[in-house]
Amino acid sequence: MIDWTYTLAGTLTGFVIGLTGVGGGALMTPILLLVFGIHPTTAVATDLWFAAFTKLAGARIHHTNGNVDWQVVKRLWSGSLPMALLVVVLVSMGAHIGKVDWLTKGIGVIVLITAVGLLAAPKMVALARKKQSGQPEQFENIQSVLTVVGGAILGTCVALTSVGAGVLGSVMLLYLYPLRMTPHRLVATDIVHAIPLAVVAGLGYLFAGMVDWWMLMSLLLGSIPAVIGGSKLASRITGRWIQIALACVLIAAGLKVLW
Repeated sequence: MIDWTYTLAGTLTGFVIGLTGVGGGALMTPILLLVFGIHPTTAVATDLWFAAFTKLAGARIHHTNGNVDWQVVKRLWSGSLPMALLVVVLVSMGAHIGKVDWLTKGIGVIVLITAVGLLAAPKMVALARKKQSGQPEQFENIQSVLTVVGGAILGTCVALTSVGAGVLGSVMLLYLYPLRMTPHRLVATDIVHAIPLAVVAGLGYLFAGMVDWWMLMSLLLGSIPAVIGGSKLASRITGRWIQIALACVLIAAGLKVLW
């Protein structure tokens, strides 16, 4: 049965996703854990499919505006999808992820890391730009390799906790491509990368029957219209102040999850 409190949470998260590319896991998973008291495994499983459908709706707007960097997306996929698939195989073979005690704490730690990453993003970009201008050839030679490695880390984090594709991915791309990733391109690229990653990571949970479909439908009723609106608004503002506010919320949520 549709629960309108979930719909309200989906609306808030969907708007933030469309505007900043962040929130599918870093915001929704803590909301499900802390506000609604959902079991960690059910929260992760449902949030992965929530992120996939919501970001698919937002990706169309960003792609139409020509902001997706497909070369970077393919590099990320080459690392993230195989690692997420590995987790899916383990789940399908009977790995009892739902009984792992550190799952909730893992979510809390990643949420805190992503919050710090949001706050430190401008300084990281400045550092990366300085490094690239000082040693451009050396920097460019390792860009593709580090992008694949970073994608593998994202794939593992997303498959285990549903958190990381948005915020961790954004921070990583800002550091690796400081001159190439404009704010609008960063949001678009990050959203597109996350869609198949969420689907692949969510397959194991889907086959294991861990997805709460009524909750998912309730969330999507609010998130899909909101992500479209946020995506259209993203072309008009930088979203930096929203990122700062989101970082503060994530710090509080991460500490609450841990303690």
